[in-house]
Amino acid sequence: MFERIDTRSSTPIYAQIAERVRVAVAAGELKTGDALPSVRALATRLRVNPATVVQAYRDLETEKIVEMRQGAGTFVAEVSADTRSRERHAAAKRLVRDMLAEAARIGIGRDDIKRALAGELESK
Repeated sequence: MFERIDTRSSTPIYAQIAERVRVAVAAGELKTGDALPSVRALATRLRVNPATVVQAYRDLETEKIVEMRQGAGTFVAEVSADTRSRERHAAAKRLVRDMLAEAARIGIGRDDIKRALAGELESK
């Protein structure tokens, strides 16, 4: 789940961690009650400061996506179907925004993107 964390990205690492958890919850990859990696374990795995992981988990707790239990760990909270749907929609918008920014950076126009997207959707 955390293999796409890019320490060289302009997006802060804590935000990338939180985003991956949001997407995993929205997609049903993580379910209510599932434990997230401990702060120390995830920080070691990603080679980041544990405070970075704590910040991500606290943001998710504020959004009521996870519950942090002192001494027990961090667990996925009960998230309504409506919230999951909103998170999937938000993730889709972010993907499209990122794709459009990358396409503009390398000189690919909207018409080319539309054709490519339509072709990919047809083949799926």
